[in-house]
Amino acid sequence: MKSISLILSSILFLIHFSLTHAAGGKWQLLQQSVGISAMHMQLLRNDRVVMFDRTDFGKSNLPLPNGECVRNDCTAHSAEYDVKTNTVRPLSLLTDVWCSSGAVAPNGRLIQTGGNGDGERNVRVFEPCTGCDWKEFENALGARRWYATDHILPNGRQIIIGGRREFNYEFYPKTGSSSKVYSLPFLVQTDDAGEENNLYPFVFLNVDGNLFIFANNRAILFDYAKNNVVKTYPQIPGGDPRCYPSTGSAVLLPLKNLAAPSVEAEVLVCGGAPKGSFVKANQGTFVEALNTCARININNPKPQWVMETMPQARVMGDMLLLPDGTVLLINGASSGTAGWEIGRNPVLNPVVYRPDNAIGSRFEQQNPTTIPRMYHSTAILLRDGRVLVGGSNPHEKYEFTNVLFPTELRLEAFSPDYLDAKYNNLRPQIVAPISQAKINYGKKLSIQFSVKGNLATKSVSVSMVAPSFNTHSFSMNQRLLVLEAENVKKVGTTAYQVQVTTPASGNLAPSGYYLLYVVHQKIPSAAIWVQIL
Repeated sequence: MKSISLILSSILFLIHFSLTHAAGGKWQLLQQSVGISAMHMQLLRNDRVVMFDRTDFGKSNLPLPNGECVRNDCTAHSAEYDVKTNTVRPLSLLTDVWCSSGAVAPNGRLIQTGGNGDGERNVRVFEPCTGCDWKEFENALGARRWYATDHILPNGRQIIIGGRREFNYEFYPKTGSSSKVYSLPFLVQTDDAGEENNLYPFVFLNVDGNLFIFANNRAILFDYAKNNVVKTYPQIPGGDPRCYPSTGSAVLLPLKNLAAPSVEAEVLVCGGAPKGSFVKANQGTFVEALNTCARININNPKPQWVMETMPQARVMGDMLLLPDGTVLLINGASSGTAGWEIGRNPVLNPVVYRPDNAIGSRFEQQNPTTIPRMYHSTAILLRDGRVLVGGSNPHEKYEFTNVLFPTELRLEAFSPDYLDAKYNNLRPQIVAPISQAKINYGKKLSIQFSVKGNLATKSVSVSMVAPSFNTHSFSMNQRLLVLEAENVKKVGTTAYQVQVTTPASGNLAPSGYYLLYVVHQKIPSAAIWVQIL
């Protein structure tokens, strides 16, 4: 019997191994302390990352320069991280940005909206320029925006949806014809008594120009111009909530075949917590998080959710689109929910999800970090293909001792396996155009690049990635478009040229700055910045 048991255990191990594959990726500690808890992060076109927490945390570990003080606090609650030099510069905030939202405008400025208390209706603008700081505009919003979601629209303006006890949306900047606040009954319908579970809704611009809005456990396709629900999607099987505080995450999977008459768009929602978990966690019972993902083709005439099982349960995880077309699941816990002190059992292993693989072989577990990243942790993609990881503070103030999970000021980088030195001969290097190039819609674009080893011409593509505003396990405005190689040719000893067609409209790629990568045999180059106009 013992030998049979051993054989069965071996079979189960092999099955598990085949589902998760081998671990990969590397971790690097960048900063022992950036001085603040990186609760919100956004990469800007100058390769600097703006991060901030909240102004009522108490004093941070990052002094404001020249002895400056804001309301008797001489410490910073926002910082600019320079990726190239690995240095941090303190920034000034006048009002509270706790649990706010944001998006990058087509001109590259970060437009940050809302917050808590004195900041709940304010807008702050950050210009990516040397020595610049926040500019604040009081009462620029029509409603309180706390736990809201922003999205850039095809015309370059942004829509701001929801927030605590705000079942509505508005636009920014304001115009004479769109200065109002518009009701959104869907947010009332998805509000769970005592838990909410519909804050920070997952919002994606569909290829038809409408918005896919997911809250709690279901979604609608919404015509924001006419304030009209175009389509109602079925509830996720099981009915468990996926939005804050039962915090899962979501991505719009890479958009491909952009010249096709109908471009397929799929949304993937992963993790979360069973219904009732928030209430139970506040009573001291920490329910195991959800270990499922749900995937749906949002333009299918009869869309249905397809369920998949992750290697580990995860709540408060982040999902990032990587330039090779995969999805990274990172950060979070395996029990409890978002909120003060109520997450347990940190998940230290990231997971790569390969959307083009068959069901059952899509998840690949990665090497673990040593730093728990719980409530208020963040992650964003950098131009060199690494993932910047920071934050984690499950406490109302900065707490560093005598707590289960101390406030986390360290900053890390996770390098996916495609950055391993063994792929250096396959890795493209973009030669032209130079970074900050301007491109237009629906035009031919030639990209010159070099490769040290042999080039597989049929394994070349180009990825355009919109850098996201990341907070509370959701990356707002995140988007990846795959531009197919139409003509790859050799133009030198190790030099090549690929021609692609840029996205046809703002419905596919809203105007603004993108990271553009050349990908060869699933190994991406470092990106250049392009601005599509």
